[in-house]
Amino acid sequence: MGFDLEWVRERVPGRRVEWFDSVDSTMTVAARMAREGCASGSLAVADAQTAGIGRHGHSWHSEAGAGLYVSIVLRVPVDAAGLPVLMVALGLAAQEAMVKTAGLEADLRWPNDVLINGKKCAGILAQIESDAVIAGIGINVNHTTFPKEIEPLATSLRLAGARKISREELLVALAEEIGEYLRVLADEGAEAILRLFANASSYAEGRRVRVEQDGSVIEGMTCGLDHAGFLRVRLDDGKETKIVTGGVRPA
Repeated sequence: MGFDLEWVRERVPGRRVEWFDSVDSTMTVAARMAREGCASGSLAVADAQTAGIGRHGHSWHSEAGAGLYVSIVLRVPVDAAGLPVLMVALGLAAQEAMVKTAGLEADLRWPNDVLINGKKCAGILAQIESDAVIAGIGINVNHTTFPKEIEPLATSLRLAGARKISREELLVALAEEIGEYLRVLADEGAEAILRLFANASSYAEGRRVRVEQDGSVIEGMTCGLDHAGFLRVRLDDGKETKIVTGGVRPA
């Protein structure tokens, strides 16, 4: 089914929305748009990606016509130290947009995964480009199958039981929710975003997890996020460690 670009543009007035049938990655397009001086809130959206980008250089499965693959240019006063909290805010926005559009319960796994029934349904990536932040969000919407290597770990809104979801409605909801959570961050500060994440994520506290980082593996109980937005894990010997990077999975 085609994508109704004009319907989207009517519902996000004042925003630049660039649509591509196929692109290597919406992140690279949005980065170029940012360098050209586009306004905050500008969107790069694709029907398919040939080289979708995930965290740590991983690829994002981007089946044509099935998912929402979007990057948004945000001109917000955030430096590298503020990216973790911004990532949390973006995760909350994606979770809320998915819940409102699909009517399904969703969970957040630090730092960038939105889960349904324990499987990954969406991922978020953020990076600084010039004087802007580029936020890339991939949501599995109407996928019915996945490659064998990720099939046990991935799901889509459709596979999770939602009706056939309109990607246009989901994109508009996502843009609105990102704006709302950025308003919370600007008006109420990082602590408000961290509190919201703690309430929305089963991984934030009291969850036994396994973390792979720098070739090593640790296990322990999550004990909340620190003030900078990093996950805290209490090891079995009682010591607490801060997770800066690494894949967090249930132990």
